[in-house]
Amino acid sequence: MALTPLRALSPLDGRYHSKAAQLADYFSEYGLIRYRVGVEIEWLKALCAADALPEIQPLSAATLSRLDELAKGFSISDAEAVKGIETRINHDVKAIEYWLREKLSANEEVRQVSRFLHFACTSEDVNNLCHALMLRDSRVAVLLPAIDAVIEQLASLAHSTAQLPMLSRTHGQPATPSTLGKELANFVARLRRQRERASAVRLPAKINGAVGNYNAHLAAYPDFDWEGFARHFVQRLGLEFNAYTTQIEPHDGIAELLDAYAAFNTVLLGLDRDLWGYISLGYFRQRIKAGEVGSSTMPHKVNPIDFENSEGNLGIANALLGHLSAKLPVSRWQRDLTDSTVLRNLGVALGHGLVGYDSCLRGLDKLQPDPARLAADLDESWEVLAEPIQTVMKRYGVEDAYEQLKALTRGKERITREILHEFIRSLALPPDEKERLLRLTPAAYIGLAAELARRI
Repeated sequence: MALTPLRALSPLDGRYHSKAAQLADYFSEYGLIRYRVGVEIEWLKALCAADALPEIQPLSAATLSRLDELAKGFSISDAEAVKGIETRINHDVKAIEYWLREKLSANEEVRQVSRFLHFACTSEDVNNLCHALMLRDSRVAVLLPAIDAVIEQLASLAHSTAQLPMLSRTHGQPATPSTLGKELANFVARLRRQRERASAVRLPAKINGAVGNYNAHLAAYPDFDWEGFARHFVQRLGLEFNAYTTQIEPHDGIAELLDAYAAFNTVLLGLDRDLWGYISLGYFRQRIKAGEVGSSTMPHKVNPIDFENSEGNLGIANALLGHLSAKLPVSRWQRDLTDSTVLRNLGVALGHGLVGYDSCLRGLDKLQPDPARLAADLDESWEVLAEPIQTVMKRYGVEDAYEQLKALTRGKERITREILHEFIRSLALPPDEKERLLRLTPAAYIGLAAELARRI
């Protein structure tokens, strides 16, 4: 039977295909082959442009244009042809070289230098460049825009609810009030920090031969500055040159980037859980969509499924990202193949993260704060004013301020405004300070919360 979303083994290719499909251009088998073709072409072009290699002639503008068109227009049918060669020779990178020779056989200039395709390269010279480029390009085109969309939506919600008082809960118990916007702003600040971390990671790459020493390069052209040439080549691709490698580039940069994505995911997962809780408390209601069903048996249900879906996918993403970042920098001696199969799961790890971002964004778009529920919660929790009362008492030298408020409020069934006001009136405080405390309400005791939320 043909593979369809209904028969896909991975939910990223099935149920969540529409949410993660953007990454297929970068991390699918087709994407990897396309990047390999591009790297091989750029290497040949660079060699042909080097004046100090007499056996390699410069290419004409027309031939250079043809090479660029071949890389840019690389198609699914081209990839299938490469896979056909791989089936025959059982080597995925060498298949690229053979395909390029066949594809360009009619071009006399290329035919004259075709022996310099993949010249002095090990497979990992090509692969490490491809993986770095895949991660770089997907970061700019897909992941950072998705991350920015979540941050922007959350910041907008923080601004619109900046002044809306909310009872905090430390250890799940009533605590010093904040505002709904300030609690969201906390996450905005954290997410922005991790976003900047992910955007700043530099991706190293190399093209230095079988064990990183330019052995074959120097055997052929002993007087050529291969290290300088490789450095320029890598940097011209927009990557950071790594001069010290074995057969493989050690993947430290990839691990740093994956750790940064995982850190962002961890913060977002915390947001998912908090918003789930606020919905449960009634601080937020969710906009409903006509025709949707919340439960197969309970008609009234409007479940916070978007945040639950986001939390689940972010958890899967981080489990994979954690393995990738822990495993990839570790290799036996000069090379083992364990990184190869693991790297093929980059798109899977990032894809589950992308699904998580999309689900969180959908959930944020449905949220409607409920000011009446927030106000009612605060009005039931006058005990939170024990903190400012005992703090003012300390300022004016009232003995045992903390202990007095503890005896008045801790563990009591209900503390009302009347109980607190009676206590305040009994205090030896300046009259204007008493009046200020008597005017204080849980909803007004928010410190700089509103200002901080508006400023995010």
